[in-house]
Amino acid sequence: MDGAMAAAPGSGLGYDASARQIQSHVFAYQRSPDQDRTTPQRHQVVIVGAGPVGLSLAIDLAQRGRKVLLLDNDDKLSSGSRAICFAKRTLEIWDRLGLGDPACAKGVEWNVGKVWFRDDLLYRFDLLPEPGHQRPAFINLQQYYAEAFLAVRAAELPGIEIRWKHSVAALEQQDEGLLLGIDTPEGRYQIAADYVAACDGPRSTLRGLLGLESKGRVFQDRFLIADVKMAADFPAERWFWFDPPFHPNQSVLLHRQPDGVWRIDFQLGWDADPDEEKKPERIKPRVDAMMQQALGYAPPYELEWASVYTFACQRMNKFRHGRVLFAGDCAHGVSPFGARGANSGVQDADNLAWKLDLVLRGQAPDALLDSYAAEREAAADENILNSTRATDFITPKSEISRLFRDAVLDLAGDYSFARRIVNSGRLSVPATLRDSALNTPDQDSFTGGMLPGAAAADAPLLKDGRPQWLLRQFGQGFTLLVFGPAPAWAAGLELQTVCIGTSGLEDAEGWAQKRYDALPGTAYLLRPDQHVCARWRNPTQALLANALRHARGALI
Repeated sequence: MDGAMAAAPGSGLGYDASARQIQSHVFAYQRSPDQDRTTPQRHQVVIVGAGPVGLSLAIDLAQRGRKVLLLDNDDKLSSGSRAICFAKRTLEIWDRLGLGDPACAKGVEWNVGKVWFRDDLLYRFDLLPEPGHQRPAFINLQQYYAEAFLAVRAAELPGIEIRWKHSVAALEQQDEGLLLGIDTPEGRYQIAADYVAACDGPRSTLRGLLGLESKGRVFQDRFLIADVKMAADFPAERWFWFDPPFHPNQSVLLHRQPDGVWRIDFQLGWDADPDEEKKPERIKPRVDAMMQQALGYAPPYELEWASVYTFACQRMNKFRHGRVLFAGDCAHGVSPFGARGANSGVQDADNLAWKLDLVLRGQAPDALLDSYAAEREAAADENILNSTRATDFITPKSEISRLFRDAVLDLAGDYSFARRIVNSGRLSVPATLRDSALNTPDQDSFTGGMLPGAAAADAPLLKDGRPQWLLRQFGQGFTLLVFGPAPAWAAGLELQTVCIGTSGLEDAEGWAQKRYDALPGTAYLLRPDQHVCARWRNPTQALLANALRHARGALI
């Protein structure tokens, strides 16, 4: 409990904290008893980096009964809005971690996007066109709010100790674990660890200490982020302009955030001076021109935050190096169009937590952690591919490329085939882990997207006559989802059984049956991270037991 109290935000920082309270909050440095030990104290799991990925991983492990030490070299949450688009899958993960409700209550929900070319609205799209989902396709929420909610939730769990202003300065891989040198305002000390999760961002210290690097492509273009606070009549939608009159030959993106704050991304070109473009006198004319075009007038506004960034799509070659596992931006980085950065990092944490827990319990081989690396490397490749294609379309690098793009945009207003080619950023969806070594291949015929490797789809249910949601029925471990009564033999296996159509749980609107292509007796085996790993029309005890062994890494 002492560790949790040390991590507690305190002094007014809670789920209802204001942006000003969050941005000004300083977490107190505290001296740890580990600093006075002559022999390094051993910790099972050390997480480095208290951003959205590190905090999500710490909470997940703590809910599984793990004691976690989380180190951060700073004493504050992120400055500026930074990542703002959190996808439906991230919200479902945060539901399981206990902070989905406050995040959604604060965030701005949206499903609809609109694309313009010059003066013309080409088309609109809906990322969640059918009903029957608890969470929206996205919420917009400033990263500092997301981190604050995660920090508050972490403080509620007794298994998490957060040490602020504790920086990893040395790392040595040993036969039985790791030795870390930690720098503090009072000097250096050492600790030992069974495993270290590196979640310390794109300029990862741990990556550097191991002599590793990320490789990929840096795009020769720059973008300005301007967060402005104003009373404006824009709806909660994603608006994207190609070559608008108010910013010719470039692109612009607009998002609504909480507190009356609007995120505007202006493409600048490679020759732009980042320091000059961040100055208010450079930003104001751009914002005024956009408002005049979009609203017909320029309302009063206040510039909250500005930054200039360069596109890059890069990743580490391997996400696992012995007992060090890399997650989030230190493992992979993508351009921001598509909202694939933070969302992919939270999915890294979702993938890693249950595997690390089973390995530490001795219920799975160490090789299960290799599946973390393999699965999330494949997901990173998918994100990088989509981000690279979006960047190439948004910022054509030759006259021929620009002519092709503009021809596609000219056609997109009238022809659906051209709209499929337009790429203003393919927005984040959970990776389907089709080639995972943990999957059991289908033996029966199914239709739809719930194949082995897919993240489970949500659906509305009735439980004893009251509205419920399917994903809320799943616990922390493996789950057998059955459409019909539970097989008698399932009680002898180490898993939870959720039965639709019996035990008071009803698919009254038919969405679960539709999304899972379910016939009576159909069953799905779900991993602790809610990914499908096997499915059958009529499973047997032997089939299920073998699939469970497979999903725990016994056959890797």
